[in-house]
Amino acid sequence: MTDTFTACRASDVIALLRPTFGDRLLISRAAREQHGAGESWLPVALPDAVVMVQSSDEVAHVLATCNAHRVPVIPFGAGSSIEGQIIAINGGISLDLSGMDRILSVNAADMDCCVECGVTRQRLNDELRATGLFFPVDLGAHATLGGMAATRASGTTTVRYGSMRDLVMGLTAVLPDGQIIRTGGRARKSASGYDLTHLFVGSEGTLGVITELTLRLHGQPAQRQSLLASFPTLEGAADTVVAALQIGLCLNRIELADALQMLAINRYAKTDLPETPTLWVELAGSEIVVPHDLSLFEQLAQDAGAVRIERAETAEAANHLWRTRHDALYAARALRPGIKGISTDVCVPISSLPECIGQIQRVIAATGLHAPLIGHVGDGNFHLVLLFDPSDAKETAAARRINGTLVELALSMGGTATGEHGVGLGKKGYMAAEHGPALDLMRAIKRAVDPENIMNPGKIFDL
Repeated sequence: MTDTFTACRASDVIALLRPTFGDRLLISRAAREQHGAGESWLPVALPDAVVMVQSSDEVAHVLATCNAHRVPVIPFGAGSSIEGQIIAINGGISLDLSGMDRILSVNAADMDCCVECGVTRQRLNDELRATGLFFPVDLGAHATLGGMAATRASGTTTVRYGSMRDLVMGLTAVLPDGQIIRTGGRARKSASGYDLTHLFVGSEGTLGVITELTLRLHGQPAQRQSLLASFPTLEGAADTVVAALQIGLCLNRIELADALQMLAINRYAKTDLPETPTLWVELAGSEIVVPHDLSLFEQLAQDAGAVRIERAETAEAANHLWRTRHDALYAARALRPGIKGISTDVCVPISSLPECIGQIQRVIAATGLHAPLIGHVGDGNFHLVLLFDPSDAKETAAARRINGTLVELALSMGGTATGEHGVGLGKKGYMAAEHGPALDLMRAIKRAVDPENIMNPGKIFDL
């Protein structure tokens, strides 16, 4: 909660920024509520004001002013963060970057582009369609590329193309004192100096504000083939994933859902899919490789006990298949309307995936909570949506206990507390166990770059 002294400083900053931003500086409760919640299960905390910026220079002006008065700044893109990254726990200024939405350049020959941070991945791909190129990170949420970089996001295509870490080549960032810096570039590799680009990728707005990005693009594959494979057990589905990866099939996406998640999808999307553990699969590549690998995958699935394999015979059928996958979170939440729940996202080595899923399923079964499972199993990352009533102390304690147990399991297997959602507030308590003394180095970097601690304070770790 904002203390009185902080609120007074924020009032001073608002007065100083008003002449520059006019009606782009918002103090209405509605605007502040929109920017203080997001998709998180954590309590809402409102900023003192929202500033709608349109350029790196405007970002620099806001940061320099806030730094001089020690007022927090919380970067905001589309508001889809799950771990509370945009919640203004200390009040301050919510910096809305959605207006910085220009595609600055597309270099088709070099397969890269430069965009402002407020461009969404959907809009970028719409613009790229005529070039035969695309940007591959495929989230279930509507998100800006700046926010995706700040949280080191990934999605269904990570198994083939990697995460934002692998696709951001360079960026423009504004430091807390208002200095504008450029990191990286368009060269495919560099051995020059510290890798500052990837220091900012995943920093969740705690070191500065990413305002422009240079991104690696990819060519559209000649052929794609999607299918749905249903199994009697989760173990059979997970074993199929491991086998498909080990023999190097041309997997583009491979997603897993458990029986409860499939029931939720059927209710939400009015589909009639088998309510058993299911894999969504997309293979992509040349017209020779895809049919060959498709046959191999189907054989692997059958060997693991698949009870149904259904190919998407048209592009429309494939789009429908993947639309049901992207609606999975909302379908899960619809099992208990009005409840968001905790969405977990541990990531473990691929070979540990079946064991990790099996152990946490047994823990869940002992609590009686609904916890549908969905995941990007091609890279060892899966989600549970822990549905609980926050007004029920027993359910709340059970959900938190499951979340903590799952993280402990993942870490014991050499995994991580968060594969893609980021740390924010929700995963902050697990950072010491995961990073040990390296967490102190992160704190030292934070203090060096942001000595006044204005950039999204209290996120990732405490100083």
